[in-house]
Amino acid sequence: MSEAVRQDWQRRSLAAVWHPCTQMARAQDVPPLPIARGEGPWLIDHEGRRYFDANSSWWVNLFGHADRALNDAIKQQLDTLPHVMLAGCTHEPAVRLAERLSARTGGALGHLFFGSDGASAVEIALKQSFHSWRNRGRADKREFVCLRNGYHGETIGALAVTDVAIFRDAYDPLLMRSHIVASPDQRLGNEAQALDEMRALLAERHEHIAAVIVEPLVQGAAGMSMYGPSYLKALRALCTEFEVHLIADEIAVGCGRTGTFFAWEQTAPATKADWPDFLLLSKGITGGTMALSLVLTTDEVYQAFWSQDVTRGFLHSHSYTGNPLACAAANAVLDRFDAGQLERNQQQAAWLAEAFAPLAADPRITHLRQRGMILAFDINPATTVPVERFAEKFHLAARRHELLIRPIGQTVYLMPPYLIDEPAAKFLAAAVAATLEEVVHAA
Repeated sequence: MSEAVRQDWQRRSLAAVWHPCTQMARAQDVPPLPIARGEGPWLIDHEGRRYFDANSSWWVNLFGHADRALNDAIKQQLDTLPHVMLAGCTHEPAVRLAERLSARTGGALGHLFFGSDGASAVEIALKQSFHSWRNRGRADKREFVCLRNGYHGETIGALAVTDVAIFRDAYDPLLMRSHIVASPDQRLGNEAQALDEMRALLAERHEHIAAVIVEPLVQGAAGMSMYGPSYLKALRALCTEFEVHLIADEIAVGCGRTGTFFAWEQTAPATKADWPDFLLLSKGITGGTMALSLVLTTDEVYQAFWSQDVTRGFLHSHSYTGNPLACAAANAVLDRFDAGQLERNQQQAAWLAEAFAPLAADPRITHLRQRGMILAFDINPATTVPVERFAEKFHLAARRHELLIRPIGQTVYLMPPYLIDEPAAKFLAAAVAATLEEVVHAA
């Protein structure tokens, strides 16, 4: 494809498509990259140039682009039953998916509600929490607690429990008021203080608080802020003590990203009571093929809606709830994990750690960190010349090194597809190092 044709695709896109998470005026100077096809971990443009999808196309692509097993599952379902409404009907892919995910929690979360995307899963969990308390005669429990710098989506309810100013501030007048408490962060060593702040709030407001929502182990939009499972275990105990629901938003960190299928598994739950009251999945659950989100919850929450009175039911829905194509893709993803994907991920994570280890000695970066298949580091402000529009410049420079990567603020991170071998890990480390050399200069 000629340069003129590529530019024509960009012009037409900018004229007709309102791109997400994009200032469209800025996009005129930095137009979108036209992608023709995907193959494994690579995205390929119309001129044959390839780019390693280091962020898994917004964290959704688990097994590479155009994965044959996922495609075959969708094609087979397409020829059988593309869609049927889930109100008053049911179908095998939805039932199997619900049963299999419940089994992965040991039956602790035995009821699955289907959504369309991550933010809708958050909305569903918030509504179910409040409504279940109301059905139990505790309608005053209508407040929510979230962590500082936490991100849970960009619809109105999800934004109300999100603390990322660039997404939230413009819509602040529309939002309900939530409590924002300190986040645990291994870079700060503040887990005890964060728990103390949470305890103080719950002790004071538990009669009015419906739920606490957290991103287990890794806060994504906060810049891949990581913390340990001990915080989650202590938080579970606090929520139990003060009769407050706990919502584990695993939309980004589920499906093996942190080293276990559910990040929550790293708390070593021994009983059903050790699991959160709600666990949310989306993104990787269909391997980057179909839009789907899931809300798993407990018998106790489910039973709060059990009534012949329709007004006590949970009447949330959307037209594609439990779409069979998406459920078939999700079942194919679970097939891969049943066949030993987590064990393969352990080796891939080790290759990434080994390849990136030399970067820890580079004075231009700080806090090189990793949790499973998520690796990140921060640009060190004390040792580097400030770079205006750093994330944009790093992204554009990385393309010249066959790498598609989008930093968050001053944090560079990788969340690649599960297709890493030792040469691929070395390639990624070399490409990131070359991009760093091009963009970041020592003070």
